[in-house]
Amino acid sequence: MKAYLDIETSFRGEITIIGVFCPPDRVRQLIGEEVNWTNLWNALEGVTEILTYNGARFDLPVIKRHTKLDLNKYFACRDLMYDCWKRKLYGGLKKVEEQLGIERGSKGIDGMEAMRLWERYCLYGDGEALQALLAYNRDDIQNLFYLEASLAAIPLPP
Repeated sequence: MKAYLDIETSFRGEITIIGVFCPPDRVRQLIGEEVNWTNLWNALEGVTEILTYNGARFDLPVIKRHTKLDLNKYFACRDLMYDCWKRKLYGGLKKVEEQLGIERGSKGIDGMEAMRLWERYCLYGDGEALQALLAYNRDDIQNLFYLEASLAAIPLPP
């Protein structure tokens, strides 16, 4: 089974959310103190392949540093960013989504705003900020599924 994974981090580099989507409808989001080796391992139950966007350079090393879980050791890991590059699609996930016509509900939120939302939640107990952050992360992980499907329809250049 495939899992689509994305993390959010704080201004201090801590993992604030790990989102895992296993189609068709299994979404697990670990929040704050829930982010640990055991909970992540359990969230990946039944998974054989993990797909990310820029995960090889960012998500997976950060997870390994913070939880001591080396996902590359236990799962086949595929970074869709490199699949995009092979098809001349460059930029962050949101930019590639725009190029391919993949919609997202959390328009206007980027990585910097995600960190601000987490700060609002932590400092002021702003539940709406947390819900916006969770929706943003959910869009990221579910859109990785649509990105993979879109890429399959684009032939590799010669």
